[in-house]
Amino acid sequence: MSLTLFNHSHTSTLTETISKPSATTRFLNWCEAQQNDRLLWLGIALGGQGCVLTPITIFAVVFAGLNMALFMLAIVAIGTVLVTNLAALPTKITIPVLIFTVLIDLGIIIASLAMGLNAGY
Repeated sequence: MSLTLFNHSHTSTLTETISKPSATTRFLNWCEAQQNDRLLWLGIALGGQGCVLTPITIFAVVFAGLNMALFMLAIVAIGTVLVTNLAALPTKITIPVLIFTVLIDLGIIIASLAMGLNAGY
């Protein structure tokens, strides 16, 4: 008769860490999933940024005294949106660029308000 003994003791501990993706990773994954709606984002970028937000920004800069640095920054912002969309870059690039340029335009508007709007020149 044979006797078999098993030693079930472990000297090492197994710890499992569950990593949650960062907010940036989740956002970029969402942007990649928006590739099917690329034309919608093109319309939002050109219609919203190019036809609404940039003219408002330019008017704010002109009424604040036509600061050339703010004026050029507004033009560069819309140019960046145009280039990324006309180059047919993926939404993983175009959506963050759009959000970044909207923030730039909002910053320009706030700076123009801080300098004081002067409609009388």
